[in-house]
Amino acid sequence: MERNGSGSGSGSGSRALFPKGPSFTLEDFSSKDFIVRDFVDSLAESAVPANRRSTPAQQAFDPKPLIRTFESALLGLGNLTEELQAKESDLLSQVRRAEIQHDQTLDTLGRKLEESIRQFEELDVRLNNPNGNDRNSRDDADGNIALQIGEKLEELDRKRRRALDANFLISCWLEVSETGQLTSLQDIQRQGGAENKVRCAVIAQQLMRISQRLDPTSWGSNGLLRNGVTNGASDPEKLHNTREVLEKFCETLEQDLLKQFNNSYRKQNFDDMRECAKVLHDFNGGASVIAVFVNQHQFFIDRDQLLAEEVTTDGDTWEQLADPDSDPPGVEPSLQSLIDEVRIIMQEESFIIKRAFPYYETVLIKFIQRVFQQSIQQRLEMVLDKADTISSLAFLRSLHASRSYIGTLVEDLKSHGLTEHPEPCSAQIAQTLDQQLEELFVPYMMGNSYIDREKRSLEELYNSLLFKYNLYHSRRRKAPTGFMASLAQQGNQLIASAKDAYLERVDSADLTPTQKAMMLRVAGLRDNDKNKNEIDVEEAAGQLSVAYAKRMMTWLAESVRRTLELGSPSDTPKDVATLLNLLMTSMGHVYIETALDAALEKAAQETATKAEPDLGYVAGVRPAVTITSIMSRFVASVLIRLAEPNTTVRRAMEAQARAGVDAIERKANAVLRATVDVIVNWTSRSLAQQRKTDFLPRAELDELGAVESLQTPTCTATCAFLARAARAVAAAVDGRNLEAFGGALAAAVQRLLLDHFRRFKVNATGGLMVTKDIAAYVAVLKAELVLSKDVEAAVELLSEIGYLFIIGPEALRERSRNLAAATTTAAAAAAAFAAASPAAAAITKKLGKADFKAFVQMRDDARSQGVQGVLSGL
Repeated sequence: MERNGSGSGSGSGSRALFPKGPSFTLEDFSSKDFIVRDFVDSLAESAVPANRRSTPAQQAFDPKPLIRTFESALLGLGNLTEELQAKESDLLSQVRRAEIQHDQTLDTLGRKLEESIRQFEELDVRLNNPNGNDRNSRDDADGNIALQIGEKLEELDRKRRRALDANFLISCWLEVSETGQLTSLQDIQRQGGAENKVRCAVIAQQLMRISQRLDPTSWGSNGLLRNGVTNGASDPEKLHNTREVLEKFCETLEQDLLKQFNNSYRKQNFDDMRECAKVLHDFNGGASVIAVFVNQHQFFIDRDQLLAEEVTTDGDTWEQLADPDSDPPGVEPSLQSLIDEVRIIMQEESFIIKRAFPYYETVLIKFIQRVFQQSIQQRLEMVLDKADTISSLAFLRSLHASRSYIGTLVEDLKSHGLTEHPEPCSAQIAQTLDQQLEELFVPYMMGNSYIDREKRSLEELYNSLLFKYNLYHSRRRKAPTGFMASLAQQGNQLIASAKDAYLERVDSADLTPTQKAMMLRVAGLRDNDKNKNEIDVEEAAGQLSVAYAKRMMTWLAESVRRTLELGSPSDTPKDVATLLNLLMTSMGHVYIETALDAALEKAAQETATKAEPDLGYVAGVRPAVTITSIMSRFVASVLIRLAEPNTTVRRAMEAQARAGVDAIERKANAVLRATVDVIVNWTSRSLAQQRKTDFLPRAELDELGAVESLQTPTCTATCAFLARAARAVAAAVDGRNLEAFGGALAAAVQRLLLDHFRRFKVNATGGLMVTKDIAAYVAVLKAELVLSKDVEAAVELLSEIGYLFIIGPEALRERSRNLAAATTTAAAAAAAFAAASPAAAAITKKLGKADFKAFVQMRDDARSQGVQGVLSGL
């Protein structure tokens, strides 16, 4: 080897005889890229010469270079080891000196603290010594000094605790970041006790915040590998994901705290519950503890079982609920029981919530939401679904009763105050209660869905009640005449529409059995009636009934009440406008105006009859006026007043109501005018039966006593008819309408009598008969009719006519001096009738010359010299 080395060295000139051994430093082993295998391989690689590495593999292996190289490496490593041990010994010496100094510092601070405590105790003894001899001012000074010292000591104690907590927090962080364990915290947790768990929770939260700042890779999207190992980009020594460790510990601790909270709840340990709730609030906003408190409440557990039960109210209650003529039975019993229980539970639990939670309003709101959105809403839906299978009215009544009862619950809870008891509840809780109440009924009140239900329900009731009425009038002969023709035709169309709507509804497949039975009962029909469009109806079914109208108004009033209490104030004007339109159509057009049209048609028939007319149709005017008055008062005092917030809607409703009432009044007036025509027409026919010789009795018959009565048969029959007619109208009309009717009829009858007595010759005895007849006419008109003073004075004018046939020429001359030129004026009371009725002509208030002459010329002595002298002097 020496020769080979020498030859090699002499050949190269600069090569040494033996290769130089490797040299190392501590930095070579401190590199992050240091790997033991690579280090050993490099030593072996450097020990083999280059020419030998390229020689054939069959040459013998020479281990001496490797031995020398590794011996040199071991020698270097030994030197480094000695150097490292020297440094370590120096560092350990420094640590021991620092610990000794630290212990001395703690000992000094401890002695100072003990001295301060001793001084404080001495001061406290001096201040509390009742036998002290110091003055008051000195006592006050000592007291202030003691107070200041106490505050400083408390401050020092707080700082000390904070320092200890900080020290423990740092040690916990080092522990979790270096070892991935939380042994210290787990030791505290295992000690048990509420205080220790709360402390663990606080420290865990602080560690989470430290982890977010010092270990961002654990919180980043690309900073984690599987098994919780980082990618080593920033810190190769840290192999633990602090976030996962802390979150796992927090989850365990949270479950432990929740369990502790439940145990404390069972023991009614409100202070411990409050502390747990406060800590859990720092974890997740308190969501978990609130959920545990609410979801595991015994009320919800029991109610979840009860909510699975069907609504089992007895059949009589449902029938009463569907009967429009019976009072609503109120809220459904199972829903009532639930709401009553909620009232008690809410009051009791609010007391617990305030003591157990520092954020009690949030918990109470969650509890309220759970009660309303789960328990009450589910039961309410079951009740309303059941009511909807009974009838539409049952649904509306159930909805209203439920809304009212739940509204009472809300108001009771507000006044009770809940967590603020005995004061009213806070604005936030009150708003939550109102919001939950509204949300319960939003599905049933959206848009026009509710008012459309009310309208359909009323239409079904009205069409059922008026079915026979509409059927009767749809069959009668329709022959309207005059200016009322178009209105009558419109009424006929409404009647047919209402009748067909009822038949279509009652035969509908989706109609419930209860509702069908109710509609048939209201209509007065039987289910076994095959063709309801062909059933026989009596004439009484076509007459107006105030009792029917009161039922209709009662149903409407109940609907208005529900609308007012269920609907929003902003929608009330629009809703009552819809109900007004239904009322004016069903009661105004279909019911009242149809009856007046029938009366007007009957009057037209009686005018053309050759027998004494039947004025029974006039009786329908009184119920028409009464029903119109009831309807008008309800509209003015209820519906229009409810629409006052919306001026546009209110004015439209006022115009509609006024137009409807005006139409009814015009038709009622038309019936009365037609009645005047009927009476006058028959009176004219009756007077036409007067014989020409009735007022020319023979003298010999008079001497024989044949003229037993001075009143003619025609007068007797006519007066009897007028009396019957007047009584018939008086039974149907009163007040100013009756006075107007009497004025118009009296004017027409006066004109007929004036024309009547112009046609007959009268002798002396006949003059007595004329006087008697006229007195009877005047008596019946004044007795049976309601007349104004002017009309009554004009009727008295007829009495003057009788005297013209019995007085002598001198008396005639005297009366001729007071005659009117030719004046006739219309009575104010009959002005409305006279404008449209030919029979109600202008009434004669004073006899004119032409009339005077015409009557006097009918005397049998008109050609005598005395009478001719009177006539020539006119």
